[in-house]
Order: sequence, then C-alpha cells, then structure tokens
Amino acid sequence: MENSRSKHWKLATRLIQAGRSHEPGAPLNPNITLSTGFSAGGDFGYSRNNQPNWVATQSALGELENAEALLFSSGMASFNTVIELLPLGSKVVAGDVGYSGIDKRLKELAAQNRINLTLVPTANQGAMINAAKDAALVWLDTPTNPTMRIWDIRAISAATSGLTAVDNTLAGSLHQAPLDLGADISMHSATKQLSGHSDLLAGALLTRNPDLLTKLTEIRTLTGAVLSAFDSYLLLRGMRTLQLRQERASANALDLAERLSSHSKIAKVWHLGLKTHPDFQLASAQMCGVGSVFSIEIKGDAQAAEKVSEATKLWSHSTSLGGVESQLERRRRWANEPIGVPENLIRLSVGIEDVEDLWQDLDQALMQS
Repeated sequence: MENSRSKHWKLATRLIQAGRSHEPGAPLNPNITLSTGFSAGGDFGYSRNNQPNWVATQSALGELENAEALLFSSGMASFNTVIELLPLGSKVVAGDVGYSGIDKRLKELAAQNRINLTLVPTANQGAMINAAKDAALVWLDTPTNPTMRIWDIRAISAATSGLTAVDNTLAGSLHQAPLDLGADISMHSATKQLSGHSDLLAGALLTRNPDLLTKLTEIRTLTGAVLSAFDSYLLLRGMRTLQLRQERASANALDLAERLSSHSKIAKVWHLGLKTHPDFQLASAQMCGVGSVFSIEIKGDAQAAEKVSEATKLWSHSTSLGGVESQLERRRRWANEPIGVPENLIRLSVGIEDVEDLWQDLDQALMQS
C-alpha cells in the first residue's frame, strides 16, 4: 500500500514512490511477474488483460499528468489504438509535419479509405482550427518532430467537435500538460524520455475520461498491443529519475542552442527557448519548459549535413531521442520523412554529458562541413 501522504508530495517525490509498497518485508521495487495466467478469483486473470507490473508503472505515469494511464508495446501501438476508436471513413486532421511513422501510417490509412485525412500546413493555427470543427479526431504533434513548431492545444481542442489527441513525446509530461489544455488524450512514445536509457520499446496513452479509458483498454486487450512485464519494470525504473535527467539535459540543450545561434556554420536554430523562435510566445504560454530536443539547419545541403552527423565522436549518429546519451541525425535520411522537413536539418537529442564536451565535439564536426 502506498503511503497515505503521497497526495501532498511534490511530483519528483511521487515519481520515486509510485508503485512501491510500504508493507513490512515488501521489496523496494515491484517484482517482475513472469506469468501469463493467474489463479481464479483475484485481481488478475490473463496477462493480455492486466498484469501486476503494469499497475505500478501506470500509476507512476498517471502521476505525471494527473490522469489514468495505459501502457502499450510501442508508441505506434498506442497511436493505432486511438485510430481504432474511429468509425470507418472518419475525418482525421493532422499537421503536414510530424513524426514520420505516424505521418506514414495516416497516409496509408487514408489511401485505404479507412480515414478521411486532412493535413494542415504546420503552425497555421487558423487553418487547423477551421479544419478541426467537423473532425472526429485531431492529432497534434507539438512541438513538431523534428521542426520544433507549436500547435495551440487550447484553441484547437476548444474548436474540435470530436477527440483531440496530442503526441507529447518531444515536450514530455514535465514540460507540457495537454489534458490541462483541453486535449482528450496525451500520447507518449515511452521508448524515449520516459525510459531515458534507449533499452526498451513502449508506448502510453493518458486520459481523464473514464468512458474513453474503458474503450482504449478494450482495444488494447483485443489487439494484443501489450507491454511485457520486463519492459514495464525497466520503464518504471527509468521514470524514477525522469525529473533529474530532464533538468540536466534541458539545461544542456538551451546552452548549446544559444552557442549555435551565432555559429558561422549554422543557418537556423529551432529551439523553443530562444526568443528568435517564431513560436516563442505561444510556447512560453503553453509549456512550462522546452525540453532537451531541438533542431538546426546548417549552411549547406544534405551532403554537408550528413558530413556533420558522421564527424562527431561523442554524439551518437543514430535515430531516436530522449536517452541519457546525446544523439543527432539528419532526419531526411529516412525515405518516409515528411517533405516539409528541410534536407539540411539535423535533430539534436541532448543527453546529460558534460556540456563542454558536447560543445567541443559538435563544433569540430560543424567546422568540417
């Protein structure tokens, strides 16, 4: 049983304590329950429906956004679960730039006539609000991955006739609270910042709507997009240090962005903490921090951007984001990346290394372009 004082603790404390038992002799960490079936008459029956490790991890996730949380086998699995809520041919509205996997999936579903898709030019708030009025689902990737633009969650949610779902992966729960702004669903690729160690695949959906939670739970059970006990255990372990990791990584990211803004090899820096960013005011109003991910456009073409990415020694030239290690990549190296992403754009996921080491390695790589 969790301590009765937990409701009065600050978030950092609740993340450390969530899912722990204070009963005499209880382990500090929940055991990994490696069983598919359970004896009849208790809280668990079959592990595709529910299992003990989910309880602790979903409890910690719920603390982040004051909501009920559901775990999934990946971020894409959680996205596809939201789509399964919709009747055939439903209108879905999204931005024309966002995470490439979801962008591709939306276009595939539209080609199959599963959904009626409307893509709105990124950061055109008026066009998005207008399109949302008769939508069954508005899918907002904000900040946009990897161009770092902002959608106005409050205004768009208020205009939407159906559901509003926000991919909160880039910002993270510590820096953005979509449900407080009127969204119905907050989605995470928990593989990224929530895990923080680049060692598992997981997804999550959070909502405050009991009926919606029931429907999403039923879809998860019937589609089997469930998280393993071991990955659930690892995810909870990673979340314990989320606030500390994000504080360090976000401070590193802002420091680097400020230095890069005057670098001779850089054309643009897309960091929401810089006052030169076109969405700085909206980001400041909508978010309580801007996170550890930002993008740069170098002075040069795709080949020059690849050269920079390949010249680093400390930064890992690899995909994904949100780990304790710093990563970078030219996103258009992927064939299905939206064409609205510039060829010379490099996304930076800043880790918790010493910022001077990160700067020196990045600077030497840029000077070779």
